[in-house]
Amino acid sequence: MERIIQAISEPLPGDKWQTLFRQHWAAYRRWFLSEGAAARPLYLSSYRALQQHMPELIPTYEKLVELAGGSDLAARFLTLYRPPAYLRGCSQAIWAGPPALLIRNYDYSPQLFEGTVLHTAWNGRLVVGTGDCLWGLVDGINEDGLAISLSFGGRRVVGRGFGVPLLLRYILEFCTTTKEAVEALSRIPTHMSYNLTILDRNGIYKTVFIAPDRQPEIQDIAITTNHQHEVEWHQHARATGTLEREQALRQYIERYGSDAHRMIRSFLRPPLHSDAYRRGFGTLYTAVFRPHSLEMEYLWPHDSWHFPLHHFIEGFRSVEFPHVPDMLELLH
Repeated sequence: MERIIQAISEPLPGDKWQTLFRQHWAAYRRWFLSEGAAARPLYLSSYRALQQHMPELIPTYEKLVELAGGSDLAARFLTLYRPPAYLRGCSQAIWAGPPALLIRNYDYSPQLFEGTVLHTAWNGRLVVGTGDCLWGLVDGINEDGLAISLSFGGRRVVGRGFGVPLLLRYILEFCTTTKEAVEALSRIPTHMSYNLTILDRNGIYKTVFIAPDRQPEIQDIAITTNHQHEVEWHQHARATGTLEREQALRQYIERYGSDAHRMIRSFLRPPLHSDAYRRGFGTLYTAVFRPHSLEMEYLWPHDSWHFPLHHFIEGFRSVEFPHVPDMLELLH
């Protein structure tokens, strides 16, 4: 299956974001209504939740709703408050350096991958990251050298909170250090369990385990896969190989502690790199975040794409994911 990834630069929301919305809205609308409209909170309660927990995002949110046409459904969706549940894979690690790096694999279904790299300055701070849910992010870095990425926490619990891509957007828009990011994650509710790894320009890192049913846990650990401390969802753990990947990461951190190149390349081969695309847990890309030089890079086994924050160039990249039928094949 071939997917096109597009790199988009638009300092303030405008025509490019509106085109992105029109391109993906039908698919997101189906997902948002997959459990019925009544299962999603109404506009006013969604808006109030956003206003209570992330009020700094309200001006951007209102502009995006306007660009989306102002419908009630789009306005509810864009708050990302209590969305439907979704599952991801992912492995991530801090290479201590110097200089320190954040390295991650994003494991998900190619058919559900939005395929956007967004370069923005919506609130006066440059941000670049992998887009999700039209304005959220699953990883990224800002002009202060703060980098963050997520991995699914391997728990079934769904609660009253926000989809995690919006939390990452908020942190990169308004935080400058790991300490500030941890403080934000400690107060904003999440609707599912995730492991968030954070690294700032001073080389300070933390991993925060967030969940809808318990307090956030702040840990000085450099690696995470898809469980929190111990496996709670054994079926998901087996399907994603979370324990095997965690063990491999521990070995690589020790083995390549003085070799950043080899540490990065380890993410491009099994068990960290997965070809389980049909099951929705294949590796879509490896990303490397370099806070010291303000750069983000996508890597694949035989290709790469470089995104400097201050010299960002728009473009397209075609990526082939093996053993996955194209959408046209699925229709026949």
